Amino acid sequence: MTTEMTMPRRGAGPGGLRLRTAIATAFVLARFKPGRLRRVLTRCAKGARPATYEETLEMYEAVTATSRRCAGRYGCLPRSVAIALACRMSGSWPDWCAGVRTAPPFSPHAWVEAEGRTVGEQAESADLRPLMVVTVREGVPGERGGGNDDGSGQAP
Repeated sequence: MTTEMTMPRRGAGPGGLRLRTAIATAFVLARFKPGRLRRVLTRCAKGARPATYEETLEMYEAVTATSRRCAGRYGCLPRSVAIALACRMSGSWPDWCAGVRTAPPFSPHAWVEAEGRTVGEQAESADLRPLMVVTVREGVPGERGGGNDDGSGQAP
């Protein structure tokens, strides 16, 4: 057998051990209540640099190629968490968002954004309303969303 025909090492490249670990962890975290999930992801995001669109898209493609459940229509929460965790393993963090679709079909949804653009979503940013965001953008300490402190109950 020639070198070109040998199987790649496990844990190397897309679908490797790190990616599978991020996906498995995401399925566990997806069962958490929203507030607890946000706190865990905020801790994970600390110390990371903002992810670029290209690296986030690469992780999106790797996650959806590795897990059929994440690639499915109803896999948005574990998919978004897995993408964020996989990016974090490389030192970056995309904006992790959970909210609702504002265009039919109206439904809860979770997604990631990088450089102000949604990553891997068919819906435009205008069709998604974030209610909870975990970010590391400069000037924003770890999270935003989920209401504000002025007592009005309106999201920022």
